[in-house]
Amino acid sequence: MSENKSTELTETGPGAAVALTIAGSDSGGGAGIQADLKTFSALGVYGCSVITAITAQNTLAVSDVHGVPVATIKSQISAVLDDINVGAIKIGMLSSPDIIETVADSLTAFDGPIVLDPVMVAKSGDALLQDNAVDALREKLIPIASLITPNLPEAARLLNREPLGDEDGMREQGAALLDAGAKAVLMKGGHASGDVCTDILLGETNLKLQSSRVRTRNTHGTGCTLSAAIAALLARGYLIEDAVRSAHEYLQNAIRGADVLRIGSGHGPVHHFHSLWDAVG
Repeated sequence: MSENKSTELTETGPGAAVALTIAGSDSGGGAGIQADLKTFSALGVYGCSVITAITAQNTLAVSDVHGVPVATIKSQISAVLDDINVGAIKIGMLSSPDIIETVADSLTAFDGPIVLDPVMVAKSGDALLQDNAVDALREKLIPIASLITPNLPEAARLLNREPLGDEDGMREQGAALLDAGAKAVLMKGGHASGDVCTDILLGETNLKLQSSRVRTRNTHGTGCTLSAAIAALLARGYLIEDAVRSAHEYLQNAIRGADVLRIGSGHGPVHHFHSLWDAVG
């Protein structure tokens, strides 16, 4: 008879880098929680999740949104942070003022980097943020975030202004968000026109990133993916400037690889695992 072996686990090192995403679920798999966890995994980071909403969506439209009860959101956050050594947090879709306030209150003791992606509208054009939630997002979450990553329409809505697509306008609105309490702002230029896409990081570090615009309709989840990539790299110990630079490169490659996936008949997802596997069949 074989000798019984102990099942007790022994820690031999610091373990894997861990990132937590607090966001909505995308049943089509291209954005939200699903995109975040894929991104974390692709960048060598263990992913945890807190689901704030359940959406019924595909590459064409969002047909239903169900907010998770705030008590359940709070208990999810507590369950993760009480046990797991989270290195960075990414915040995505928070659809209502109550959910925003619950998340903000639940993160008061967290002392790691927080990346806030102020998700307002899906790639299909469907609203993901209630109109009365913008003030709560601005007042409750921007002050606790290490970095916010708005696209041009999101930045304008946070400021109650018209979107500006030129570089001077991006810098002007980014500076206004810093004045509103943001520690650092990544202005994303994907909604601007032209053959070159420009992102601008403002804060203690200033950085301009440019890349050739990829002509594809498969860009579902780009905002989620970029903010998740930054959070993953921050969890690995990168400085914000280095995390933003590497995340930008990762996203560009994911967009370039998107067309081979052929998912759905609308705005398909980017290829999160472009460096690991190719679509087959």
